[in-house]
Amino acid sequence: MDASKSHHVSILLSSDGYSKEAKKTKSIWRWWNQLSRFQRSLVYMFSAAVLFTIVYFLPGYSENSIVDVNKAEVNTIKKDVLVNIRNDPRDVENDFNEIENENQVLEEPADVPVEEINNAKHVLARPNIGVQFSGVLDDRQQAVVDAFKHAWKGYRQFAWGHDHLKPMSEGYHDWFGLGLTIVDSLDTLYIMGLKKEFLEAREWVEKFLHFDKNRDVNLFEVTIRVLGGLLSTFHLSGDKMFLNKSIDLGDRLLPCFDTPSGVPFSDINLFTTKAHAPKWSPDSSTSEVTTIQLEFKDLSRSSGIFKYEEAVAKVAYHVHTLEKRDGLVPIFINANSGQFRSHSTVTLGARGDSYYEYLLKQWIQTGKTIDYLRDDYIEAINGVQKHLVQRTVPNGYLFIGELLVGGKDFKPKMDHLTCYLPGTLALGVHHGMPQSHMKLAEELMTTCYQTYVQQPTFLAPEITYFNIHADNSNDMYVKTNDAHNLLRPEFIESLWYMYQITKNATYQDWGWNIFQAFEKYTKVVNGYTSIGNVRNTANVRPKDLMESFFLSETLKYLYLLFSSNPKLLDIDKYVVNSEAHPLPIYSS
Repeated sequence: MDASKSHHVSILLSSDGYSKEAKKTKSIWRWWNQLSRFQRSLVYMFSAAVLFTIVYFLPGYSENSIVDVNKAEVNTIKKDVLVNIRNDPRDVENDFNEIENENQVLEEPADVPVEEINNAKHVLARPNIGVQFSGVLDDRQQAVVDAFKHAWKGYRQFAWGHDHLKPMSEGYHDWFGLGLTIVDSLDTLYIMGLKKEFLEAREWVEKFLHFDKNRDVNLFEVTIRVLGGLLSTFHLSGDKMFLNKSIDLGDRLLPCFDTPSGVPFSDINLFTTKAHAPKWSPDSSTSEVTTIQLEFKDLSRSSGIFKYEEAVAKVAYHVHTLEKRDGLVPIFINANSGQFRSHSTVTLGARGDSYYEYLLKQWIQTGKTIDYLRDDYIEAINGVQKHLVQRTVPNGYLFIGELLVGGKDFKPKMDHLTCYLPGTLALGVHHGMPQSHMKLAEELMTTCYQTYVQQPTFLAPEITYFNIHADNSNDMYVKTNDAHNLLRPEFIESLWYMYQITKNATYQDWGWNIFQAFEKYTKVVNGYTSIGNVRNTANVRPKDLMESFFLSETLKYLYLLFSSNPKLLDIDKYVVNSEAHPLPIYSS
């Protein structure tokens, strides 16, 4: 090649093409500037949603993975996305705050006061989820874990996937067909650190817990046991599978509230979603319609779907507006009329008990912001002291009786269920209720313990009667039909609260005495059984049934009671539902 020759390459650029591209860019920029801030925010959020969707379906992302990022970290991610979209960080903070506020605007339910709605608007703000329980077990705690494992082994062998174990006949009992013992025990397994058993239970829930059952279930029982168990386990483990199951169940239960008054029917078919009053009565139990609020409120706050909280908030406020006797309520209410049944019993036992419990716990759960719940609770406890408290003869034990015939006749009878009250009173005092409530709690604790001490088996009967006349030397007595023990947790629950709040080790000792009685008289080869007679050590008459609450509540409360760490389950962070499932406390 001749080096003296130079070679030139000519490149012709189309000025027309360049100008079209410039005009297009200028046109897009003019269009962008003409958008309002709100419209631009929508574009940002749509773009962010697309990005998050892409990330969501990337390999390695699991819907059921443990949540390990807190709200602050999520907010940082959202802000970074906005910066990347705009290429201009100036106003990102303002845009982000506007979008967050828009996301929290919720439709106000009818017939609920504006104050309560305003308090409910921050339902998306919730505590971090995913909790680790650890620590060295002392001998008493280890004994409770061994008891749980013994009961679980029998259930696993003879009743797996069914509601309850029949340990003596090596069979099972189905109530709703929802694997109640598994779902009810999930958070106990998690708290006790039984990882193998927990993972096995989780697998069953994921694969086999389906709610399209063509059978009637009780709204209250399924809410406290199944919905409460799923939500609690979601918060403790961070596993979103449990939340998804909770949403499915919540949707199937909601038709119960489609009544003229908003007070729910007691029963519903989970497949057809047809709700109705109980077959034995036109009315619902007062405690049942007022002991579902913690769970449905938490479902809304965990999912961001407000309809669940709206339904139960309307019920709570409606009951607030009804006429009461110094805060005390009858035990039946009609779902159609929304009115209490006149002349029905007033009691803190069956069908009345947890109404009073959930007044306090709802107030705590929602950051102590709903004043009428606090006021109704205080009025009710004053009513208890005025109308229901009496003392025995000859030793002056304080007990809580009942009012019959609409409050005209006093009956010196107390269900074991009522022994939840000392713990609730102590919890209230811990959260600022009158100090006089603690005196009532301490005296009632002594009486409840005596219902155990005065039986040969050291186990309390289902119902105790009290002597209030001078014609008998015994303070308390038990009728034959009331002498059974169902492995109930209520007094153990109160022992845990009282110990955690007072640090008085006597309450631990009382719990240990009762646990040993359970071991001696209710433990059988394949688990534990309720018994028919606490008055005869030679013939306790086993009933061949271990209900789910023995694992969910009784053993859980004993485990917590014996812990050397009183903050193992912190009552400043969690409120515990009526089935011993801890749910987080919210700021509002």
